[in-house]
This record gives sequence, structure tokens and C-alpha cells, in this order.
Amino acid sequence: MLSIDFSEIGLPKSHHYLLGAIGPRPICFASTLDDKGNPNLAPFSFFNVFSSNPPIAIFSPSRSGRTGEHKDTFHNVKKTKEVVINLVDFKMAEQMSLASSPYSPEIDEFIKSGLTPIKSEKIKPFRVKESPIQLECEVIEIKELGNEGGAGNLIICKILKMHIAKRLLNDKQMIDQEKLDLIARMGGDWYCRTDKNSMFEIKKPMTSKGIGFDELPNEILNSSILSGNDLGKLAGIETLPDETKVNDFKLIELSDVFLKYEDNASALEKELHQKAKDFLLNNELEAAWKTLLSFNN
Repeated sequence: MLSIDFSEIGLPKSHHYLLGAIGPRPICFASTLDDKGNPNLAPFSFFNVFSSNPPIAIFSPSRSGRTGEHKDTFHNVKKTKEVVINLVDFKMAEQMSLASSPYSPEIDEFIKSGLTPIKSEKIKPFRVKESPIQLECEVIEIKELGNEGGAGNLIICKILKMHIAKRLLNDKQMIDQEKLDLIARMGGDWYCRTDKNSMFEIKKPMTSKGIGFDELPNEILNSSILSGNDLGKLAGIETLPDETKVNDFKLIELSDVFLKYEDNASALEKELHQKAKDFLLNNELEAAWKTLLSFNN
């Protein structure tokens, strides 16, 4: 592996490695006002939500790597203590990127990017009409992390009100993840999007406790067919199927496999591992386990 000591490399390389490695990063499209009421709109990918109670989001408009100067957004939130965080979907990606241009403070990025300002309900900065989700925020703390170029500034925001486009909601009035199509920042000029084709689902073990890797038999743990993800799924089962269920499955579902490889134990084991892998691909966890356990039954 390439090992990097950040004390030995300059800012450009540090920036490249960090932003290239840590991704995708959600985008805070921050709408602010200066102390004269002039609007400003700028995206930042050092951003996430950090608490539900209270609802807290944090983003970081870093100092310029070239000049060491603060961004207009930083100056605005320091003076006014208010910001709207607008989420960015694929349909507004190019307009968001245009708004990141280094315009002077008196230039209105809403006009430059062709985006539509709409009034907020609890704070003064405008929301972005085209944004699918808008967060009206009060800035409760600002933490400056350094005095040189590239230094971050943590803008800690309490979310006062959230606006969600109705088209994103399911019949229970909750956000349907497959409808979001948000974009996120990668390294360099690269972005990615959270459409249906790029997402996958893993059921979180909120109350269940899987058996764990330490309980996997060695012949499964050392399989040449099963990947780390496959083993993770197998280790997530709470209780292994009993011998009767395994034998019934073997007779009904696997009899052809055992007849085909009855004189070749090594080939049989590989074929069973491949079948188990196929079951796991379709999230048929118990069938995968029955297949694997049938080898020694």
C-alpha cells in the first residue's frame, strides 16, 4: 500500500488524496445573505447530518487553498447566523456546479445559475425552489480549524424546518429512497448519483444478533468461492437450520448435484458453495445455509 504522512506532503496532494479517498460526500448547497441582504449560493461537500435530537447538520466552507481567504458563505453565516441547506439532485447538478464559480460577493448566484429563490418560513435566506429537500437552519456555533489555506470551518447548524418535495414521498408520507436521485461529490471532477441502479439494501440488525464470523465452520470461512460479503450475510443468521430441514432440502433441491458429483467430493463442495452464493445473491439466506450444511449431512 502507498503510505502517506500528511506532514511531509503539501496541500495540493493532501487535498487530492483526502477528497479522492473519502466519498461519496453529500452536498450542502448553502443559501445565505450578507449583512446588507444580498443573497449568496454555494455548494460544499464537507457536509453531513450529525444528530436527530436536536436535529443538527454541519458543513465546512474551507479557506481557499490558493489565497487562504474565507468564502463568502463563511462571512455571511458569521454575521447573520442563518443558512438554508438545499440538497442537490441530478436534475440541477450543472446549475449547482455553475453556482460554485468564484463570483465576487456582490454577484447573485441565483441569477447566474438560473435557480429560483423562494422565501423561507423561519429565517431570512432564500430556499432553492428546484431543490428536492430544503433545510432552514440556525447557526449555533462556528469552529475555525486553522488559519492557512485549506483549513476547514465547521458551521454547526440546528435545523428549524425541513421542506420535502411531495414527489419523493411514499403512501406513508415517508421519503422513498428510490425517488431521491441525489448527487454526491467524489474526487477531482467526479460526482455520483443515488438512483435505483446504484443503491443496494442491507437490513440493519437493530434487534437481531447474527452468529458472527467466529461461528462459521472453517470450510466455509476458507471458501474459494464465497466472498467477504457472502460470509457477512451467512454470519448474520441468528439460528442455523436444523439437521432435518437440511436433509429435506438436500433430497428435494440438491439431489441432482449429489448424484452428479458422487465420486468427486472436492467438485461437489465447490458446486454447493457456488449454489449457496447464488442463493445469497437473491437474499435467500436459509437456503444458502441448507446448501452449505448439506455437504456433511
